[in-house]
Amino acid sequence: MEQVDTNHSPEPAPTSPREFFSKALAARTSASDIDLDGSNVAYWCYEPVTVTADTRTILVIHGFRGDHHGLLRVVDHLPEMRVIMPDLPGFGSSEPFAGDPHTVERYGKFITGFMAALGLGADTVLLGHSFGSIVASHFAAANPGAIRPLILVNPIAAPALEGPKGLMTKLAVLYYQVSAKLPRRLGLAVLRSRLIVRVMSAAMAKTRDKELRAFVHGQHDAYFSAFADRASLLESFRASVSSHVAEVAGQLDLPVLLVAGEKDEIALLKDQHKLLELLPDGALEVIPDVGHLIHYETPAPAAAAIRSFLEEHPA
Repeated sequence: MEQVDTNHSPEPAPTSPREFFSKALAARTSASDIDLDGSNVAYWCYEPVTVTADTRTILVIHGFRGDHHGLLRVVDHLPEMRVIMPDLPGFGSSEPFAGDPHTVERYGKFITGFMAALGLGADTVLLGHSFGSIVASHFAAANPGAIRPLILVNPIAAPALEGPKGLMTKLAVLYYQVSAKLPRRLGLAVLRSRLIVRVMSAAMAKTRDKELRAFVHGQHDAYFSAFADRASLLESFRASVSSHVAEVAGQLDLPVLLVAGEKDEIALLKDQHKLLELLPDGALEVIPDVGHLIHYETPAPAAAAIRSFLEEHPA
């Protein structure tokens, strides 16, 4: 069995003179961990600065190869909300599942166990980003009434192996398969290559703000390679490209907000409009001049859309 990397990632620090997090965020933050089904799960709570009538508890599910750091700028722009963000099993500071494959269904069962352990009720808001949108939507479809409402940021709205991006996805599949078969040290070196991480980061970033681009690259350098082992990473990647939100859209009998990037080349805008048509009760917010990194590049408009949506759908 491959050794699990248990190194914990540090809290984020700006990579330029500009501050990208408020001082209030640190005061809101507490870190915890919990044992679930034989695996230790790390999670973070961000308490509201001031509790208001609009304060809600939001459970956040991050994307593939990410961890809780990725959504911090959005959390920072929601000071009136209580936000809970686990590192998904196999990523960040959380251990992989003990003996179970890392599938969309298994991650859904993780949400069930995590919510039960923390006493999170049906008034909990569930938010998923990218791969997290797949996990969150499938969970909501399989567990009607467990959460309300559902918010999907940069949602994976269509099959990754089809359409204009299908070839790049197939190359990515080959990349992860080859990396998993190489000797451990070499395979990890390929997966954690700073050059490859930078290429992926540069391809996703759309901002022309040099300091913001440097911040985005710094975040990816710091946290994009914080996965437990190659086996769980490959399983999670397969899950991320073999499912999508549209599969269960018709079963989502609750209000759903889609927050999409106008220039997203991973979750195409045309597919977001198609997904919206499939939702029984959906809304779409398109943020201009941003791609798949809404959580890094445009957190303020994303937070504003989330706030407005929750005001329209109170607990």
